[in-house]
Amino acid sequence: MKFADLFEISTPPTPVEAKTAANLLAELSGHDVYPQSVTRQDGVCYALGRQGTDKHLLILFRGDAAPAGFQGEGQGVTRDGVDATLLVCPMDLSNGAALRATLPYTKPRRLGLATSAGCGDRLGLATPGHIQALRGKGIAAILAQQSMRENARTGRTPEEVVNDAAWGVFQEGWREGYGADADHLKTPEHIDLCVAAGYTFFTIDPGDHVNNEAHSAPLEQVLHLVEDLPWQELESSPADMRRRYLGQTFALSEDLTIGFTEETLARAAGKYGRAIAHTVRMYRHLASRCDDFELEMSVDETETVTSPEEHFFIAAELKRLGVKWVSLAPRYVGRFEKGVDYIGDPDALAASLARHAAIARHMGPYKLSIHSGSDKFSVYPIFAEVTQGLVHLKTAGTSYLEALRAIARVRPELFRRCLEVAIAHYPRERASYHVSAELARVRDPRVIADPDLPGCLDQFDTRQVLHVGYGVVLDAFGTEIKQILQEHEEEHYAALRAHFEKHLRPFVR
Repeated sequence: MKFADLFEISTPPTPVEAKTAANLLAELSGHDVYPQSVTRQDGVCYALGRQGTDKHLLILFRGDAAPAGFQGEGQGVTRDGVDATLLVCPMDLSNGAALRATLPYTKPRRLGLATSAGCGDRLGLATPGHIQALRGKGIAAILAQQSMRENARTGRTPEEVVNDAAWGVFQEGWREGYGADADHLKTPEHIDLCVAAGYTFFTIDPGDHVNNEAHSAPLEQVLHLVEDLPWQELESSPADMRRRYLGQTFALSEDLTIGFTEETLARAAGKYGRAIAHTVRMYRHLASRCDDFELEMSVDETETVTSPEEHFFIAAELKRLGVKWVSLAPRYVGRFEKGVDYIGDPDALAASLARHAAIARHMGPYKLSIHSGSDKFSVYPIFAEVTQGLVHLKTAGTSYLEALRAIARVRPELFRRCLEVAIAHYPRERASYHVSAELARVRDPRVIADPDLPGCLDQFDTRQVLHVGYGVVLDAFGTEIKQILQEHEEEHYAALRAHFEKHLRPFVR
């Protein structure tokens, strides 16, 4: 390849073009260049290069006028009689925004009803490993995903989350599109922050408005709860609600129907009425700020199981009030705890899930979302089969845990310190998560031999203690952890790839 050919390579380049171009750019810039990142847009060549642990955007263009929006250090280069400029740019927020504006495949988009997986990344380093696992699977990817709770504990902003994912997409040359999930949103103010950051997928969490007392309180008390609902916001009344549901049979399929008694309707309304009103408020606020988005409604982090009748009621009321959504996360039977496999009866889950899936097909179609979905290997085949692909798998902390596994392999003493801090703070950190780990079952890291440390991530209690302790661990050791993972990025990516391929395999259709 001649120097001038860099401005004429295919879009996307062939593997041979990409490798040859990467070698030329490496010679020009003094960087190791990721071949998958090489691309051309409007006669300009772009790539990602690495010097030590520092990465830079490399932009090669003819003449002096740099592509709009990029800031960096430029140097003139002449090869084979061709004059050009090489711009070396930091991977900062400003250049990330310019990248997404210039190369459309690096910008988040809507994913629709395709089988999908959310890959949370608490460190901002995992996206290349996620993509390596996703390649060839035919599963749509949400690569930027973080809740405000996680942002607070990791010290990251919504814009930084999207930015880190976009750079990972660019590094890997991922052109199949990806989504960005503003997870577990509770306030309009948080919606505004995430709209400004470029998110495309918004998970509304009305869990604070779910009244779990309605699940088992005496019926007379539940009826009072129903009368006190915000009927003006719900654009209805108790009498109108009863006319819509009582005395009717709703056929979901040839052999499956939904019906309501006075009691089941009252409990559904008393339990979820305020949550529905809150979701409507959030949806309408979002629609007033953005016209290109997808919505998920989540009631998974609540105390009581969502019955099929309650699911139907939620969907019917949201639909009546004009809400459009792509996925919904009920509270399933059994326990979906953080970082560990499903706890419960798989047969009971399958029977219940069949009704939930029928409701989702009938009332949408929309996807069923699996929150706290990481590491639920025993039930992934059930979800894949019953939902017929209308499913979204949401993972978060499992990527962080695999990063710690890599740390345990290459810096065992640092892993010990991480575990000691997580143990010390577990009683406080567990408060906002559904976990059941007991410290008495966690081994003292000081007595564990180095070769056995990675195996700590496979022990139920230790895994959960580390899972919920990410905030205090990153406060103490975040800079050191990231530095080591950048020094050993191939080991980090390999751990993620193996872990996520195991997650994704049951959902491949």
